[in-house]
Amino acid sequence: MSPSLDIRILCSPAEAAPLRLALDRTPAAGRYALVHPIAGQPAAVDAAFVSRDITGHSTKFEIQDSTALYYEAMRHAPALRWVHVHSAGADREIYQSLLARGVAVTTSQGASDPVVAQTAIAGVLALARRLPALASDQRDRAWRPLLDERTPRDLAGQHAVVVGWGGIGQRIGALLGALGLEISVVRHSGAAVPQARGTVGYDGLRTLLPSADWLVLACPLTSATRNLVDRQALAALPRHAMLVNVARGHVIDEASLIAALRDGGLGGAFLDVFQHEPLPPDSALWDLPNVIVTPHSAGFSDGNAARVRGLFVDNLNRWLAGEPLANPNVA
Repeated sequence: MSPSLDIRILCSPAEAAPLRLALDRTPAAGRYALVHPIAGQPAAVDAAFVSRDITGHSTKFEIQDSTALYYEAMRHAPALRWVHVHSAGADREIYQSLLARGVAVTTSQGASDPVVAQTAIAGVLALARRLPALASDQRDRAWRPLLDERTPRDLAGQHAVVVGWGGIGQRIGALLGALGLEISVVRHSGAAVPQARGTVGYDGLRTLLPSADWLVLACPLTSATRNLVDRQALAALPRHAMLVNVARGHVIDEASLIAALRDGGLGGAFLDVFQHEPLPPDSALWDLPNVIVTPHSAGFSDGNAARVRGLFVDNLNRWLAGEPLANPNVA
């Protein structure tokens, strides 16, 4: 490394210009070099900034070549000590393998919280106002007002169980409250939430479900939340209840969810995440009339890249100052 440089950063060519502009306004100016990966060559870098354009259309199940180029560069970077990722979670295999070898991994937790919460509420409103049925009517050019048995229930006074009480869950809770719903909270600690009708730990979820009109999932994927919503939990919900998932696909037993939606054991679902992504074309979820499927896009918005970049720049300056990094992943 040049004597004048403190850190070499792996980044994408598309991210280089805005990142350089942001860094040159901070104490990091003149102390860094940006490096792009070269296929088949070890990356001589100390840190990596995994921006959204690097993962692109890849998922943690299906990795495209353009993404694999960066993953392999990080795997074979002997001096790599820190990776910052654009997502709120770091459960992809590459990040877990880097953690296991002693590389620090930080996330962009918080950057997309408001947008994800808005998406969850959009799902609640879409299901509550029967938008899937109305969209089907539009395709059929059929004028079918929401009367008689199709009349929606008032949201005010309904009971929503919110699973996860981080930045996303708290925002969802506030928005549901503004719509007049009562909330109960399921969280890791089980510590009481003052504005909630009830609060339990993850192991107490089923006690809240018989009175739930809505089950909204906004929790991280951990050993405690994997398959948390299983066949028994789904059976505990009233038949009219609706489910919204902006957490992770593996929080739900997907086969049991499909069975409940098909058989009338559940009123409907808004699903942004799945056990395999992309959702396979032959999945029954695509065609169920009471389901809204979105392609893991709850957190996407045009301001997200700047927020993620800001978190990375802040952490880089912490790194150079010898301070602890924000949002460390310790899974």
